[in-house]
Amino acid sequence: MTLRVLIVDDEPLARRRNATMLRHIDGVEIAGEAEDGEQAIRMIRELTPDVVLLDIKMPGMSGFECLTMLDPKVLPIVVFVTAFDHYAVKAFDVSAVDYLLKPVSFDRMRSAIVRARNALETRDADSRMAEMTGVIAALRTEPEERPATPAYDTEFWVPRRGEFVRVPAAQIDWVEAERDYVRLHTRTTSLLLRETMASMEARLDPMQFLRVHRSAIVRQSLISAIRQGGYGTIKLGLTTGVEVPIGRTYTARVRQLLSRRDLAA
Repeated sequence: MTLRVLIVDDEPLARRRNATMLRHIDGVEIAGEAEDGEQAIRMIRELTPDVVLLDIKMPGMSGFECLTMLDPKVLPIVVFVTAFDHYAVKAFDVSAVDYLLKPVSFDRMRSAIVRARNALETRDADSRMAEMTGVIAALRTEPEERPATPAYDTEFWVPRRGEFVRVPAAQIDWVEAERDYVRLHTRTTSLLLRETMASMEARLDPMQFLRVHRSAIVRQSLISAIRQGGYGTIKLGLTTGVEVPIGRTYTARVRQLLSRRDLAA
């Protein structure tokens, strides 16, 4: 069975990269390429591809909005491709067969195509129709009808060896910068997430977490001590036994937090 795949992405380089990978996968035919949501809708209706590689964040119309404009009868198997990992939960909520994080590796693309093929072969037309009808109905729900979302993230979905691992914010002890990534430390594991420290600080509840260094964010309730380190450095002791450096520009806010604790006690 040859899979006809439509590539939808506003970035020409991303479209070329995806097309190059698809040409090296047996049993795949590129049905076409679309650079925005409106063009994608038109091409899906006209070409009826089996699978669509759908970018989420595009100018004018997002990938999610694109789906709401389609009749479930012509909706293909959806594989989301995006640079933003925090869309993962919603992507799976709308029954995407897979979710690829840019830059996509060849192995992940091939794996997604295998999953798409399996989905087409194991779901009959009626079941796919029912599923897509439910997806589109959910996406068309007015914003005021949706449950209120918390101001700060309560969980993070971290890619790891071809899967996404859920990390509840309540389980994070501290966050450490690691080049272009941040490492989320919990009691049992540590996972790398492609994110900046500034973005993580904005996504975490400031009543629960405190930035103490340009490379570290800690859970406030775990702070147990401030200790002098070597060469005039200051370290923060956590109840878990971990020591985290305090940046000079962050010392005042740490001392202020501990002073408030003393007054509350």
